[in-house]
Amino acid sequence: MTYITREAEKKIKQGARHFPVVVLTGARQVGKSTMLKAIFPDYHYVSLDRPLTAQQAEEDPESFLKSNQAPLIIDEAQYAPGLFRHLKSYVDCEQPQKNGQYILTGSQKFNLMQEVVESLAGRAAIFELEGFSISEINSFTKWQGSLEEYYRLILQGGFPKLWIDEEMPVNLFFSSYTASYLERDVRQVLNVISLRDFERFMRACAIRSGGLLNRSELARDVGISVSTAGEWLSILVALGQIVLLEPWFSNLNKRLSKTPKLYFADTGLACFLAGIDEATLPQSPLLGGLWESFVFSELRKQIAQSAKNLSLWYYRDQSQREVDFILQQGSNLTLREAKWGVNPSSHDARHLHTVAEIFAQKSSNFSVTKRIIVSRSQENFTRKNGERVQPITAQFVD
Repeated sequence: MTYITREAEKKIKQGARHFPVVVLTGARQVGKSTMLKAIFPDYHYVSLDRPLTAQQAEEDPESFLKSNQAPLIIDEAQYAPGLFRHLKSYVDCEQPQKNGQYILTGSQKFNLMQEVVESLAGRAAIFELEGFSISEINSFTKWQGSLEEYYRLILQGGFPKLWIDEEMPVNLFFSSYTASYLERDVRQVLNVISLRDFERFMRACAIRSGGLLNRSELARDVGISVSTAGEWLSILVALGQIVLLEPWFSNLNKRLSKTPKLYFADTGLACFLAGIDEATLPQSPLLGGLWESFVFSELRKQIAQSAKNLSLWYYRDQSQREVDFILQQGSNLTLREAKWGVNPSSHDARHLHTVAEIFAQKSSNFSVTKRIIVSRSQENFTRKNGERVQPITAQFVD
């Protein structure tokens, strides 16, 4: 199978040069193991996805590490929490001052990071991998920017399997992914009594991608308690399926929203769960939220690979003035809107200008330096009133 170079490679190699342990999290099937095998070809590889292997690593970690010599990639390391204390001993005593000896992956971020924090604090470089970015997709496809290509981006999302194996039916991939994900990961992380209710909860989240999080509404639609909805939501976040975007924090005025926005990490999975396909996507009322979700995923991926210290927020106040994304670097802010149209209108940019004025009038600590609309435009240009229009293929993080 063809290997596609990943943008995360540079940072992960850098982490291996400076830390004895590298930890790579990310949802299942985003390409963690494939990438690590490609960039560390001389490393031994062992997967704890196999129950017998996980049992050995958990019950007799010393023998496990002796029989699997470093440098070593340990896939799905969260299945053997007892292994981490022995890794600490090996790093500190057996192989001191040797960096990059152990690379751990995990699709259950909460469990993995809990063990890392307790046993490997200060000894591990930590990274997260998501699916293909548009730049990675563009590296092996001939992107023309047609409407059909945009629909394909949203419907397939970023899972590498769907792009590398063009014969793979999208619905077959996602139905298999959802079934195995529910049966294994959810049961292991959370004692869910009814998987059918949990799948309905995922579907309820999918149709709300790009909207404000309302736990009470989610609970009512699925028929569960609000506390259960909060617990299940936390699991989906920990498993890399959902990302919550927090509202802008500064006290510009007391009427700012305090509710996070909910996004599915992958629009392809969101479409599958919402029952959207090629025939229904063009007229779907969810199209705007899915496009915003896709733009959000691109922003996250570019921020992850940037050397700059960047933060991402959204803005909304009780006067319904909203900006999809605020990218913060120090005191400088970039306001960004996601609009599905090819040629965004001045009406589409109205909140960019209004919110920029609010910052200018009420904040001496932050300055809006850019106003950007991400659309299906083929060009990257600046209009007379100052906002820039960018295509999805543009570099969002300068």
